[in-house]
Amino acid sequence: MHNQVVSRQEWLAARKALLEREKEAYRLRDEIAEARRALPWVRIDKDYTFDTPAGPKTLADLFEGRSQLIVQHFMFSPDWKAGCPGCSFEADHVDGARQHFLHKDVTFVAVSRAPIEKIEAYRQRMGWTFPWVSSGRSDFNYDFQVSFRKEDIEAGKAFYNFAPLKEDPGVEDLPGMSVFLKDAEGAVFHTYSTFARGGEEVLGALMYLDLTPVGRNEKSPLDWIHRHDEYPVEEPRAS
Repeated sequence: MHNQVVSRQEWLAARKALLEREKEAYRLRDEIAEARRALPWVRIDKDYTFDTPAGPKTLADLFEGRSQLIVQHFMFSPDWKAGCPGCSFEADHVDGARQHFLHKDVTFVAVSRAPIEKIEAYRQRMGWTFPWVSSGRSDFNYDFQVSFRKEDIEAGKAFYNFAPLKEDPGVEDLPGMSVFLKDAEGAVFHTYSTFARGGEEVLGALMYLDLTPVGRNEKSPLDWIHRHDEYPVEEPRAS
């Protein structure tokens, strides 16, 4: 790959033209964020219990005294030995941001169907400090359409990203994020969910790569991703 080489003045003209498009994208992003905040809410009346290192907790307990909760639907099926590499890539971005948004009345928790013992072992391996709980004994994952029973897939009753699954994904869990709010009376509301590529907004590594000439250099989304302790060791490349 080798782009056109031009004078500084020509580059500046092209860069300023792109800046106008970037400003349009920023304005649209602000409008979308405002519309997201204006979405109606759904009250959660069903009781969900999660296994945690400190014992069983309810969905309301997961807020840890704050009024807003972000849930990462982390792909980790009960029979897997490790968490999904893509979800692990997303989780690598959490702790740095979490130390800031905890002061904005926002709690974060990852939720998976794997047993809490497997979750804790993998969390420690990865070096993460955010809370991570197991929904394996509840319908939480199924109700929020990130886990799928084979009979539902075969009957065309499985939904993901707000549409029926057109084919068997080959796994029982898929990624996503959901957001909840707890009011002063303790009622919990579902305010937002996003799936598939919707989670890219929080992936800072991708935003950095998008600044570079080569970009993400992928044939399909995240096809190059490894768990951070499984990347092959490479010798420095000559300049």
